[in-house]
Amino acid sequence: MSTLPQDQRKAYMGLLARSAPRSLAELLPDLPDHVWLRAPEIGTTMVRGRVGGTGAPFNLGEITVTRCALQLPDGRVGHAYVQGRDKAHATRAAVVDALMQGDEAAQIRASVVTPLQAQEAACRQTRTEKAAATKVEFFTMVRGED
Repeated sequence: MSTLPQDQRKAYMGLLARSAPRSLAELLPDLPDHVWLRAPEIGTTMVRGRVGGTGAPFNLGEITVTRCALQLPDGRVGHAYVQGRDKAHATRAAVVDALMQGDEAAQIRASVVTPLQAQEAACRQTRTEKAAATKVEFFTMVRGED
């Protein structure tokens, strides 16, 4: 078993949580055998914000999340927290987390993580293009009385 640096794990876990459940299901249709350490459960968590993006923190409100933890037969453990009430999405994210901790990490990265990164980049690009299309250029007219 290999150990991933914390920043790499944080990056792909965030990607899995942000991914569309349907996309993850298409990329990982079959789940390996696993034992539940914590079956998928639905709850809420507090979302915090910052005034102006950098100022004092404040509680924005609660969102619904689904979390789970599972163990593969070889002992690897996977965890997942996803926004919403989709237990299958949380399960698949936890399976990917567990698989990324083993020898098949490169295969899972190529078959699941990289396509999800490409989808996210394409969505971000589309959103940026739509926002750019609505950009308004302002200019100041100078009065001749100066």
